[in-house]
Amino acid sequence: MIRWFRRKSKTAEVPREEHREPEAELPSTAEEEPEAAEGESAPTAALEMEAAGVQAEPEAALDTAPAQEAVPDRKAEAQVEPAEVLDIAPVAGEEPGESPVEVEEAVFGVDDETGPGAEAASGERRFFSRLRDRLHKTREQFINRMDRLVLGRKKIDMDLLDELEEVLITSDLGVRTTQLLLEKVAEKIKRQELKDPEKLRDQLREEITRILSVESSAWDPRSARPFVIMIIGVNGVGKTTTIGKLAHQFKSEGLKVMLVAADTFRAAAVEQLSLWGERVNVPVVKQKSGSDPSAVAFDAMDAAVSRGMDIVLLDTAGRMHTKVNLMEELKKVQRVVNRKDLSAPHEVLLVLDASTGQNALSQARLFKEEIGVTGLILTKLDGTAKGGIIVAISDELQLPVRYIGIGESLDDLRPFDPEEFTKALF
Repeated sequence: MIRWFRRKSKTAEVPREEHREPEAELPSTAEEEPEAAEGESAPTAALEMEAAGVQAEPEAALDTAPAQEAVPDRKAEAQVEPAEVLDIAPVAGEEPGESPVEVEEAVFGVDDETGPGAEAASGERRFFSRLRDRLHKTREQFINRMDRLVLGRKKIDMDLLDELEEVLITSDLGVRTTQLLLEKVAEKIKRQELKDPEKLRDQLREEITRILSVESSAWDPRSARPFVIMIIGVNGVGKTTTIGKLAHQFKSEGLKVMLVAADTFRAAAVEQLSLWGERVNVPVVKQKSGSDPSAVAFDAMDAAVSRGMDIVLLDTAGRMHTKVNLMEELKKVQRVVNRKDLSAPHEVLLVLDASTGQNALSQARLFKEEIGVTGLILTKLDGTAKGGIIVAISDELQLPVRYIGIGESLDDLRPFDPEEFTKALF
């Protein structure tokens, strides 16, 4: 077993720098458009003209010209450079010109299929079924291999444990977590509490559930107003898409949500977040690309307070987690937000791509040391055979997993439940 540890436990390769984050695939709304009825006979020319006159609907004119307003002087103690030009778009129910911040209010793409309390028990069952289906790659790599390993075995011996060790590590549970699990199994065997190889499955499920159930403060977005959530992570993990899905969920719960485009470094990042704002019909605070992210955050906090927002989702730059400039920029954004509200940001959520395996663990380790991460969001669990990384991160860093992403639709980002996850996995 020790020889196998030395052979397999190599340092995770740090991902190379990416300068562009792939554009998020926005959920298609084409299915919402009514289809033409089939089987209708062709009308006469007169009827066609009459029908055209009745059915044609003029397109609503959208006044996209925002009102211009002079930018007031910033307070000297804020130490944040003001934006050069801030356009104002009115928020629904308010008069324009109330805040020197560009607040882009969506006027189309409303997704109101769900509302507060609309999630029924049948919907939860459908999600569990979907979760189980989406985890099939991880289950095949981990659980099915373990089942084949113990099938036909009459006793637990060292050969079985060595083979089980390989299954656990290649499923991205990592050396540390694998060793912990095997030690628990060895204790059970030594006390003669575990003799049947087929019972290994239940024992591992119990231990994995315990590891994933990290003790943490309660997740309560209603505990402050506005409740500021700072979203961080490297490029390519799906930060902006995740923010859009979170906004959809909070809005469906009846909360007033504001998005903040503080990722002014990556090309088209501001535009991408604006599209999500239109999609879920929430305001977006933004400035032009290249602006100081701290200035955007400063303005956003003022706008959130003046407009009575419940939730502020703050997008940030990614780049590489090993870049010193990125970490310093994120720390500055934190300081500015904290200066406006001493309890903010209330949550710092790190978005990780589960398909990157051990690299996700190295990212989480560094971000926690530098920024002070309070929770995790793991995306792309549906497309990876290495979902075991979620167990390794929870074990080593003792960070709670707040949400998991198992698909591209708005409802495929869900709050994480350790028992539900392990039940679907096993």
